[in-house]
Amino acid sequence: MASQAGAPVEASLKGVVLNKALIGHLDDGTPIHEAKLHSPGGAEARVMEWGAVLRDLVVPLPGGGRQRVVLGFPNFADYPAHSPHMGAIAGRFANRIGHGRFMLDGVSHRTPLNQGGKHSLHGGGQGFGKRPWTMIQHDEASVTLALVSADGDAGYPGTLRVWCRYALVDGATLRLELSATTDAPTIVNLAHHSYFRLDDGPDILDHELEVRANLTTPVDADLIPDGSLADVAGTPFDFRKARPIRFASQAGGRFWYDHNYVLRRDRREPAAGGLELAHAATLRSRRSGLAMEIWTTEPALQVYDGAKLATPVPGLDGVAYGANAGIALEPQHVPDSPNLPHFPSTVLRPGEVYRQLSEFRFGV
Repeated sequence: MASQAGAPVEASLKGVVLNKALIGHLDDGTPIHEAKLHSPGGAEARVMEWGAVLRDLVVPLPGGGRQRVVLGFPNFADYPAHSPHMGAIAGRFANRIGHGRFMLDGVSHRTPLNQGGKHSLHGGGQGFGKRPWTMIQHDEASVTLALVSADGDAGYPGTLRVWCRYALVDGATLRLELSATTDAPTIVNLAHHSYFRLDDGPDILDHELEVRANLTTPVDADLIPDGSLADVAGTPFDFRKARPIRFASQAGGRFWYDHNYVLRRDRREPAAGGLELAHAATLRSRRSGLAMEIWTTEPALQVYDGAKLATPVPGLDGVAYGANAGIALEPQHVPDSPNLPHFPSTVLRPGEVYRQLSEFRFGV
């Protein structure tokens, strides 16, 4: 279910003080601010209002020193111009809706066809990851941003109020809380879209990945699920045991990943507010000795290996981002699930609260 019992993030924001820095303006003059977060364990993060983007994340290394673990740009102006959703919150519906159409309570709705003129991707060309949010709270280790998406925005019904909270906890864990409410029935599927890289190499192909899933959702040539489930055993999609991401196809070329995994949720732990986290994936660099575990409330994980990355401007530290420079590991619901009712529902109704909790835990 997309909805959960409990209050949205804004309910816990009384008595906090804003502390934000101006980093740029949109073409229409809208100011964009950024918050810098610190943890006692030495992690640092930068979060900006445009797209609720995690612009930078640096964590301590096991043997000393620190490591940048996400891709990003040093200048704000490069985000609206060039960013492939780096660090953004995708929505109102992350991932794909086939042919940009869905039915809700007997009414047909259409969303922008921003993927090749055929399908809707990440809420349309001006989805939540490509517009300004408002920073409403910031302290030393956390920041909360808010967004209002009006009824009819990009074809979606209902006025949706959304909150996004990033927090650095337990030394080197990034905690992400997403919540939303609506005044009319709608669909919601939010996803964090950072590209991770755990060392200073040019790509992530030799990173080792474990995904706690036995099944994927097969897709057509446009990456739209066909509604079936496929066992990963004996296929290039098998990450049940950690292995390098690099995989040669039978034709001799390199296999690439932009696919959805249905999580087993067999390793679980309780979380605040009655939620339950499950271990979704582990990414590891033997080069740096750093590992990242992802724990989430969500039923699925999109794995995109960044095969099409090619930014025309340098990223952080002057590093150019080419193919496979980072990997996106995105907790979310199954793509096109509004049209596939046998998968967990993404419908949100008035009086309900959408809640997602994901943690990105860094260590050895």
